[in-house]
Amino acid sequence: MRIWCCLCFSEEDEEEAREEDNCSNSMREINFFEKDRLLDDNIENDDDPLVGTDTTLSLAVNRREGEDHFAWSNAMGRALSMDGAHTWFNSQPRTSRWSDGESSSAYAVVSAGSGSADDDGLDSPRKRAKVLSDFDQLRYATPASSKMRKSSASMGQDSIQCSSVQSHHDTGYNAFMLMGAAEECNSDSSCMKESEADGSDVSIAEDLEVKMDFTEDLLHMVFSFLDHRDLCKAASVCRQWRAASAHEDFWRCLDFEDRDISVDQFANMCTRYPNATSIKISGPAIHWLVMEAVSSLRNLEAITLGRGQIGDNFFHTLANCSVLRRLNINDATLGNGIQEIAINHDRLRHLLLVKCRVMRISIRCPQLEKLSLKRSNMAQAGLNCPLLRELDMGSCHKLPDAAIRAAAISCPQLVSLDLSNCSCVSDETLREISVNCANLSYLDASYCPNISLESVRLPMLTVLKLHSCEGITSASMAAISYCHLLEVLELDNCSLLTSIFLELPRLQSIRLVHCRKFADLNLRTTMLSSIVVSNCPALHRMNITSNSLQKLALKKQDSLTSLALQCQSLQEVDLSDCESLTNSICDVFGDGGGCPMLKSLILDNCESLTAVQFISSSLVSLSLVGCRAITTLELTCPKLDRVCLDGCDHLERASFCPVALRCLNLGICPKLNIISIEAPVMVSLELKGCGVLSEASINCPLLASLDASFCSQLTDDCLSATTASCPLIESLILMSCPSIGSYGLCSLHCLQNLTFLDLSYTFLMDLQPVFDSCSKLQVLKLQACKYLTDSSLEPLYKRGALPALRELDLSYGTLCQSAIEELLACCTQLTHVSLNGCVNMHDLNWGINHGQATELPALDISSGMTSNEHVHGFCNPPNRLLQNLNCVGCQNIRKVLIPPTARCWHLLSLNLSLSTNLKEVDLTCLNLCFLNLSNCSSLEVLKLECPRLTTLFLQSCNIDEEAVEAAISRCSMLETLDVRFCPKISLTSVGRLRVVCPSLKRILRSLSG
Repeated sequence: MRIWCCLCFSEEDEEEAREEDNCSNSMREINFFEKDRLLDDNIENDDDPLVGTDTTLSLAVNRREGEDHFAWSNAMGRALSMDGAHTWFNSQPRTSRWSDGESSSAYAVVSAGSGSADDDGLDSPRKRAKVLSDFDQLRYATPASSKMRKSSASMGQDSIQCSSVQSHHDTGYNAFMLMGAAEECNSDSSCMKESEADGSDVSIAEDLEVKMDFTEDLLHMVFSFLDHRDLCKAASVCRQWRAASAHEDFWRCLDFEDRDISVDQFANMCTRYPNATSIKISGPAIHWLVMEAVSSLRNLEAITLGRGQIGDNFFHTLANCSVLRRLNINDATLGNGIQEIAINHDRLRHLLLVKCRVMRISIRCPQLEKLSLKRSNMAQAGLNCPLLRELDMGSCHKLPDAAIRAAAISCPQLVSLDLSNCSCVSDETLREISVNCANLSYLDASYCPNISLESVRLPMLTVLKLHSCEGITSASMAAISYCHLLEVLELDNCSLLTSIFLELPRLQSIRLVHCRKFADLNLRTTMLSSIVVSNCPALHRMNITSNSLQKLALKKQDSLTSLALQCQSLQEVDLSDCESLTNSICDVFGDGGGCPMLKSLILDNCESLTAVQFISSSLVSLSLVGCRAITTLELTCPKLDRVCLDGCDHLERASFCPVALRCLNLGICPKLNIISIEAPVMVSLELKGCGVLSEASINCPLLASLDASFCSQLTDDCLSATTASCPLIESLILMSCPSIGSYGLCSLHCLQNLTFLDLSYTFLMDLQPVFDSCSKLQVLKLQACKYLTDSSLEPLYKRGALPALRELDLSYGTLCQSAIEELLACCTQLTHVSLNGCVNMHDLNWGINHGQATELPALDISSGMTSNEHVHGFCNPPNRLLQNLNCVGCQNIRKVLIPPTARCWHLLSLNLSLSTNLKEVDLTCLNLCFLNLSNCSSLEVLKLECPRLTTLFLQSCNIDEEAVEAAISRCSMLETLDVRFCPKISLTSVGRLRVVCPSLKRILRSLSG
């Protein structure tokens, strides 16, 4: 939805605007009015058909600021989304038309027609804006005169060039001044020439106009969502917006941080907004600027200064800011850097002197609550702040121990103290602080090498941080044990710490990172919820008692050998790369081991584990990736639904009884010998590659897929037991299972839903059990079954066995030519047949009387009659359903003839590649789409009657150009032709091939041809 702003004027306002035009030229010399001239030059007399007899003005935002013109509308959207915003809209349909004799000025276009602003529901004396809202169906009307557009564009371009020389900071200041000018000047800055619009334009969206009054309250709410930059942009729209955006509510905080502003400019801003409560200044001139602010702004509550030098007279006059509550000074020099600075203020609450350069400082602020001297370069600090609660002296390297002690103990109400990186702090200072600051609850003494906490008692402490404290040892734990309220303890990089024994009832979090000598951890705390232990190479024993701990991660603890847990809420444990863990870890996480709610356990790369046994009623996920030493695995976990055994190369015995697994892959365990599985919901089991598997007890009543390929020792008894306990198996793969015989195949009668059977690379000689038991079988794979005779498949093509069979793979078999021909002739229900590498197949001749085709009437291919009905009068036998035929690598095949009498109306793909002795191919297949004759080096004759062929591969064929041209000339839909490495087809013949077959899109040809 597009929204634009319109102002309504009466005729008296138009007369006033004309008088104001006389004084506009004189005001253009003022720099901040350049933006007004730029605005006015860009306001065009838009002959929008939506603006008609009503006295309206369409305003355009400055083109130079166009990239940010959505900021105010987004804020308005947020305001209008509030409760009651719908009452600001007043919608009514109206018909509008431009009238002849219209005139325009910088801010108004008065209609020559009749009607008043009151008729349109507008308050003309207040000049409230009207918003026209057009929806998706609304279009903008084109201007009536291109000449007018060019004139306006040129004026706007000149204005942009004139104002673009201003710097970014000057423009910002000028925008501030621009908003103030609305209060001092009653005239506009410029005017536009009158222009006429074509009165014949009629609105095409007259019923979609929505009127809305921009009252002062509405504008105030909308502008309250804008920052100073966007307020400056909004001020350049019109006088009403300029006045609204200059409201002092929006300028309570004068933010000139990282901006260049002169003292005079800043003084003007302070004069214009005397009620400002906050200022932000940075840069070399901050002293003079802040002095101006202190003298002009009596309501200052917050001052932020940075990057400059501040004279001592500022701190002397600071007391004049009676309502000041917050003073922030960052990266500044106080005074001349060597004198003492005194800060005295009765109402100051927050004082931050960060990274400041001063020799001595004295602070007397009776109501001060927070003080930060972080990273300040000072040698002495005197404090008289009886109510101070937070003190940060971190990284004050030049402050001596005595000065820190005196400063801290002078604040009896101190609650938080940061002494990090104060290398001179001693235990004596901490003892004095513990005596005088009884309420201290937060202490950060990190990087203080001289403290050991000897005789330090801090009973109210809740947070203690001691990073890289070289004096902290196991003896220091006695002092920490007195902190009964301690909740957070951090001991990173405490290089001399060797052991911890703590019994703290409120401890919630503990960190131990890079403690190179730390060896023993004993924690008893009921509220512990987070523990981080990392890179502690000497850690070998842990004992944790907690009722709140839910997640425990102890990665790469190479020396950890003993782990005792009493964690009633623990759910996730990660012990990856803990190479020293032994089999006793199983007792910790089993039932009765102290973790009754454990759900996830990760023991990846724990190479010392050899026999893993878990009996857990809660365990859901288990990972043993890379545990190469495991030989025995026993899982009795009725809720276990995820297990990962990648890399368990030496696993010999596995038991999953019972488990909730749905899928299990044990093919990555090549040494698996005995397996027992009881999984009531398992649907997929993969044992591929378990070459020594001899005993398998599988009780999975919902199992649908079993892959036991390459299980060379799997016996008939195992197969019989499995089929009896898993009657819902649909897919069974027994490839390369030489121990499976007829007895095992007889058990297939239990699998009433079996549709996929793979018996490739077996020693089977009789398939009668398969024909008798698998009435629903759809896919049968018999690759490389060398012991199958010609009579083994007779039930298929003579007695109609396996009526549902659709895919048959006899690749690399020993069947003779006659058996193959009878199979292809009688099993017309087959859709996919693979005869790859059949050495006994000499010809593929499906013609009548061994290839003597009967004379048939010519087929009208161009008419699209390719259905079965076209030849139904000539072929009484049923059509073949064959779709894919693969005869790859049949070395003895010489001729392929598929005439129309073969009834191959469904054949889509034929692959004869690598048939090196193939010489002649003659195909009449009306639906054939893919033909591969690659590497048929003896191919000489190619005849194709395949109108739907789209892909033809002739790679490395010794066929000449004329034969190829004749073949593809009858393939009207051919798109891809591969003739790479064809020595008799030159590069120059490519053009002729495209002429012969215009449908060709890609011809693959080797560059060396």
